[in-house]
Amino acid sequence: MTVQATAEVRASERIGAFQHVTLAAPGVVESFRPGNFVSIALSGSGAGDARLLRRSYWVHRVRSSSAHGATIDVVVQPAGIAGSWLAGLPAGAPVDLIGPLGRPFAQPKEAVACVLVGEGYAAASLFPLAERLVERGCPVTFLLAGDTAAEVIDGLDVRRSARAVTVVTADGSMGAQGSVAQALPGVLQRAEPSVVYAAGPATTLHAVAGISEQHGAWSQVALEVPQACGTGLCHDCIVPAVGEDAIAHRVRACAEGPVFRGDRIQWGLL
Repeated sequence: MTVQATAEVRASERIGAFQHVTLAAPGVVESFRPGNFVSIALSGSGAGDARLLRRSYWVHRVRSSSAHGATIDVVVQPAGIAGSWLAGLPAGAPVDLIGPLGRPFAQPKEAVACVLVGEGYAAASLFPLAERLVERGCPVTFLLAGDTAAEVIDGLDVRRSARAVTVVTADGSMGAQGSVAQALPGVLQRAEPSVVYAAGPATTLHAVAGISEQHGAWSQVALEVPQACGTGLCHDCIVPAVGEDAIAHRVRACAEGPVFRGDRIQWGLL
């Protein structure tokens, strides 16, 4: 169930290039599913007009009970009006939040091998998924990427539970130098997954969808497009996709997505 509530910043920490913000969000945690996101209003930010559109953020971690109560963590790129404002909020600051929103990742019913591909801050959405897959007995392999080492979200918990973790960076400052498209074929050959999950820039997701299909795996991608409301009301986040009826449709990323089958998106029309 989606709720709108006043969340509260409980902690905020800079890790690499991103700010990890912990929000007390009762009501959101209970309904959260991996792949969901939250929408945050900038009202009263002091950084701009209160009429600015809401911003959507991937959920990196959920805790039903902790020292701060029921909380969620979001990963923020501290740039622009919205990112700079949210990243700079002190503990105790109120946040107008709606969530959980969106269509989550579909999880396999059986314990099959899965590969999770994440690039930049969008990789945050894959960490709750990894936890659920491991609980289901699915062997999990991670491929994490970023332009630099600072832009790779690297969770120690995932390293402990994942069968293997491969890291690539464009400048070679962490792991191997290269891109997701270059590293993924080898990862798929070693892992032999049934499902590939991905989150990152659209160009990366397009490549993941194509490479996965070539290796006989079906893909699910968490697509990020600008969203004015995050709730499906404004129809501002339209994605061209082929439906179950094999007919092309214009669907809302925030409602029918943000998770789509990679082979259903009409990438050339994005």
